[in-house]
Amino acid sequence: MNILITGAKGFVGKNLVENLKNIRDGKNRSYPELSVGEIYEYDIDSDASLLDDYCKNADFVFNLAGVNRPKTEDEFMKGNFGFASTLLETLEKHGNTCPVMLSSSVQASLTGRFKGSVYGESKRAGENLFFDYSRRTGAKVLVYRFPNLFGKWCRPNYNSAVATFCYNIAHDLPIQVSDPSVELELVYIDDLVREMMSALAGKEHRCVLSEVCSDGETGDKRGKFADMNGFDAGKNAEKADVCARPAYCFVPVCHRVTLGKIVKTIESFKAQRDTLFIPDIPAGSFEKKLYSTYLSYLPADKVVVPLKMNADERGSFTEVLKTTSHGQFSVNISRPGITKGQHWHNTKWEFFIVVSGEALIEERKIGSDEVLRFKVSGKKIEAVHMLPGYTHNIINLSDTDELVTLMWANETLDKDNPDTFYEKV
Repeated sequence: MNILITGAKGFVGKNLVENLKNIRDGKNRSYPELSVGEIYEYDIDSDASLLDDYCKNADFVFNLAGVNRPKTEDEFMKGNFGFASTLLETLEKHGNTCPVMLSSSVQASLTGRFKGSVYGESKRAGENLFFDYSRRTGAKVLVYRFPNLFGKWCRPNYNSAVATFCYNIAHDLPIQVSDPSVELELVYIDDLVREMMSALAGKEHRCVLSEVCSDGETGDKRGKFADMNGFDAGKNAEKADVCARPAYCFVPVCHRVTLGKIVKTIESFKAQRDTLFIPDIPAGSFEKKLYSTYLSYLPADKVVVPLKMNADERGSFTEVLKTTSHGQFSVNISRPGITKGQHWHNTKWEFFIVVSGEALIEERKIGSDEVLRFKVSGKKIEAVHMLPGYTHNIINLSDTDELVTLMWANETLDKDNPDTFYEKV
């Protein structure tokens, strides 16, 4: 499958192109149904003559080209309608009726706060152009009205509040939030790219937009009429009037978050450098995606996080990461022949994982003379439980080499209640 991407150097274009390359080159095998051939990258600085050849040979077109920050308002129509016209005319000239995707915007609804938007009007004109093209040629068109987008490689201080917040906070620059209660509908770039792959496979998500919506943004009937493929209006009168309107496409995963929460969350990410606390970032959560986005804007001098090594004649102990509900990670270094530990806990428990060197771990139940002994080595990575109610130690068996142990405790240290009591094994 030969794929043409216009606007290939933009935020969405770059992410899409690089992920298509991974599929083409066999680096990503998550989409076995896709076979990617030539990837035609076309942008504003491309040789215009290339478009003719690309349109002749493309099997799918992603039209991501557009203008959102022009010098004059008339450039909106030129960039968002004019180029789309050229693209479709070129495809039609070659009789190429391959599927064509259009990147539109929620502003094209022209309702609520988007009413009278010149940018929205140019996007709406582009949508109508695509729907007319489909009716005229029979080509499949996929029109996506994207809300606010965020993720790596998005240009800060341009048209993305999330990118601006991440960049400025990471670089210790000021930000401005006039109303923290304003809620944004956000789509993460990886979720968008996954939907583009579904579109390539003919499994795009479709919905029918209502004329007016309560929040002035995208009003839709996703829940009830999400998949319009293969629908026969004659067999379902309830849907007949809905299907008379164009079916739009959408990214099924989106997040509604206030500006205030976005800023507060990013600031907690920044604080991790000093506190070592990793915020809760469950799989699929907005926080997980925002954290990855924030990290992509870190300046070079903040990529490395200095850690405090608590050192003495025995070696060192360094806290690495802490969590609010899943304990903490530390690195312990023992000098040759040194014994560390010799204490027990009521409730706290730990994993000791020797990654370099050889050690003997001993554990004795309080009130008992029986000692459990485990010989461990970095040559065979194992995790050994430090049992509650058992005093324990770790002995470096080498006379020459340091012992390096990764330690995990099920809770962070509470200085007022450390739950640690000295007693030799």
